[in-house]
This record gives sequence, C-alpha cells and structure tokens, in this order.
Amino acid sequence: MQGQQAELDWRTGDVPISTRFDDPYFSLDNGLAETEHVFLQGNGLPARFRDGFRIAELGFGTGLNMLTTLAAWRAIGAPGHLHLTSFEAFPMHADDMRRALAGYPLLAALAAPLLAGWTANAPRIDLGDGAILEVIIGDARQTLPQWEGTADAWFLDGFSPAKNPELWQPDLMQAVFNHTAPSGTVATYTAAGFVRRGLADAGFDVSRQPGYGRKRHMTVAERKK
Repeated sequence: MQGQQAELDWRTGDVPISTRFDDPYFSLDNGLAETEHVFLQGNGLPARFRDGFRIAELGFGTGLNMLTTLAAWRAIGAPGHLHLTSFEAFPMHADDMRRALAGYPLLAALAAPLLAGWTANAPRIDLGDGAILEVIIGDARQTLPQWEGTADAWFLDGFSPAKNPELWQPDLMQAVFNHTAPSGTVATYTAAGFVRRGLADAGFDVSRQPGYGRKRHMTVAERKK
C-alpha cells in the first residue's frame, strides 16, 4: 500500500511495535480478544449488524480489527453488505502485515484477500461475504473531514493518546461526530480525560466501561441525534 510506510520493531510472539510512536499495534496479551471486547462489544456488535451497516476506523494498522469484525459478520450469517472504511497515515508493508496476522491462524482464510488486495494497492478490497474495505491513506486530520461517508460504528484505535495526541484532538473528534449516523456509536480502548471531553464536546453521549486486560476502563459514546 502506498504512502509513508510504518516503521516497526518486533517483540516476542511477533507483536509489531511502532518505532515512530513506541507503542504496540495490539495487546501484548491477546490482540484478538482485545478487539472483540473493545470494538465489537463496545459498539454493540454483532447484534446491530444489518444489510448496509457501515464501520469506520481511525488507525488501520495490521487490519486485525476489520478481520475480527468480518469473522463476527460471517459467524452470524448476516445478510447483504458490510462497508468498512479505515483511515491510516502510516500503512504497514504487506510482508509485515502478513507476519503480524500469522499469529491468528483462525483468521488466515479471511486475511488472504486482504493481503492480496493490500499487496496490489487496490483502492477497495473485496473481503468476501459482502464486506468491502476501503483504507484511506493520509493524515486523518485532512482526509476525514473530506470523506463523504458516515458510519454506524467507529473504532478509534490510534496509538496511545500520550504518544500520538494528533489522532485524538478535539477537531478530529468533531469530524468523527460529523461523520456518524444518528444513533451511531464509538468505542475506544482509552479512557483519557481529554479524549472523553473531546467526544462529549463534539456532541456524543460518553460513558466509561470496563477495559480489556490491564486497562481498567475504556470509552464508549453514542450520537443520540
């Protein structure tokens, strides 16, 4: 995938670490379980799935969140189409993505079309089972306000707010709100006060929920109107 490439280091178990932000791409304990807890359960999924459901994400990373979502979509036999859009400033090289996802053999069949499309720099990737993925490359502070879509659910999965504050600023949280459908939701692993305030000031109803693993709390939010 084109764009300024992610710079990586690796820890035991083939967990990718961003050297730019000094932060892992997913939980050192169990990235799959973290995704299910934070982003799926945090957004009330898969119960809310329907034909045409739209998910957007800040921080595509390895693609683990979207593949886990696709697995849930497939598991319940949801009909119709699932629209997935992610915003990524520093796309991972396909070989690095393949290495990171190799740690999740249950997702191997789902990962194959993603990796093929990613290697081919495809603007949209057909993941199968009615799911279409678009990854918008560039700084989300510029690309999200220009996006013409809206989401029923958001995954806010940038690196730690302490290390990557640019992806959590009030202006960007406002853009997330502006691109959220009525009754749409947001979930993120962080409970940082300035992130919660930014979401609330943008117009969301914000609350805390128990976090995953060593994180005591996470944040969920809803656009009521």
